Amino acid sequence: MPHTNHALPGAVPLRPANPLQRLLALRRVEVLTQAVVLVLAVTWLKIPLDVVPMSAAIALLAAVNLLTQWRIHKGGRCSESEIFAQLAIDVGILALLLYFAGGSTNPFVSLFLLPPTLAAAMLPARQAWAMAGMTLVAYTFLMFWKLPLPPPQGDLAQFEALLARATGSAGEHAAHGSGFALHVLGMWLNFVISVGVVAFFLTRMANALKERERELAAAREEALRNEQILSLGTLAAGAAHQLGTPLGTMAVVIRELELKHTDPAEWQEDLQLLREQVDRCKQTISQILAATGQERDESLRSLPLDAYLHRLLDEWQIIRPHARLSVTLQGAQPAPLIAADRTLAQAILNLLDNAADANGSSPEALRFSASWDAGQLLVEILDRGTGLDAATAQHLGEAFFSTKVDAQDRPRGIGIGLFLSNAAIERFGGRVELCNRDDAHGGARTRVTLPLHRLKG
Repeated sequence: MPHTNHALPGAVPLRPANPLQRLLALRRVEVLTQAVVLVLAVTWLKIPLDVVPMSAAIALLAAVNLLTQWRIHKGGRCSESEIFAQLAIDVGILALLLYFAGGSTNPFVSLFLLPPTLAAAMLPARQAWAMAGMTLVAYTFLMFWKLPLPPPQGDLAQFEALLARATGSAGEHAAHGSGFALHVLGMWLNFVISVGVVAFFLTRMANALKERERELAAAREEALRNEQILSLGTLAAGAAHQLGTPLGTMAVVIRELELKHTDPAEWQEDLQLLREQVDRCKQTISQILAATGQERDESLRSLPLDAYLHRLLDEWQIIRPHARLSVTLQGAQPAPLIAADRTLAQAILNLLDNAADANGSSPEALRFSASWDAGQLLVEILDRGTGLDAATAQHLGEAFFSTKVDAQDRPRGIGIGLFLSNAAIERFGGRVELCNRDDAHGGARTRVTLPLHRLKG
């Protein structure tokens, strides 16, 4: 039989992306690019720039970036106002660098478009418009106040002439003065940088939005499941109140029958079995009512794990006296102490019930195995039922979906056992998986994994 493995649905929390982290990554590229362009302009193109204030501006931007990164690493919070302030620092440093390098005539002036673009993607409209106004003021300032770039000389002049001939601008733009070909080259380099930065940032933003959509979908799924569990809990509490009286009457009648019918012995055994079943129902009702007022069932004190499992299996054998069960427990001794509330026990009992129903009249006993180490408990329940088909696998763990049918294909279950078991085990940080047994005789395997630190008393 093909081996298929199905983890029951559950919400997986996703860590939200920090937009300031993306901004800091972009700024590292910005600082590196500014430093490289400054070095090339001074050493290769021999442009006489004021290196000291420009280097100090780049160093200041790098220091702000490192300080912000350190603060975030220490667990500092990020606000929209801080993102706006960080973008304002970028605008100020860029304006200072352009002031010493030709102002608005510098081809890199169009880099002023990046801060408003980032602000529009990350900040409210009010702050995005404020950033647009800030860059507009900086651009306008640089039109009137700046240190002009000197005309190219020596090797730079020869390179200018070569670029002018290569771009076809030697005659057409001669009236504009020298330096136009270098301006064209700068515009091209600026375009390359701008396209790379925008593509990098927007793809990261798109991925962040997709992650947020998946997170919201998982949260909606978990909220829906919690609503279903709350509805079932309310119904269970109401049913517990209503069942108390008839179960009490049944207990009295059974006791009278035991006193009247002392023979034959078979009647006594059957009546004792009925009384045990009624007592078990009354105990379950008491636990349901107790759970509405306290977090942990007080009847379940801290127990060694193996003793807890033996007690649980003995309890199940009272409920299903005719079911044959093979038990294997393996793990380090002494077994760790656990003190889980009643919901965990009920979850495992539900899984045993489902497996016993699937096992049916199979001559092979239901197999229950548990193994543990210092950190984890692994429980496996193996039956010899029909296994899982593709249609069933699609609906595993859904509320009110049941595979139990009678001879006329009418549902015999209401489809909440597996749903509630999965929800309870997930609450303890565990996981339920159902798969087909990987041998030729058919059947299903139910696997439960639980972290033991969540079960400590």
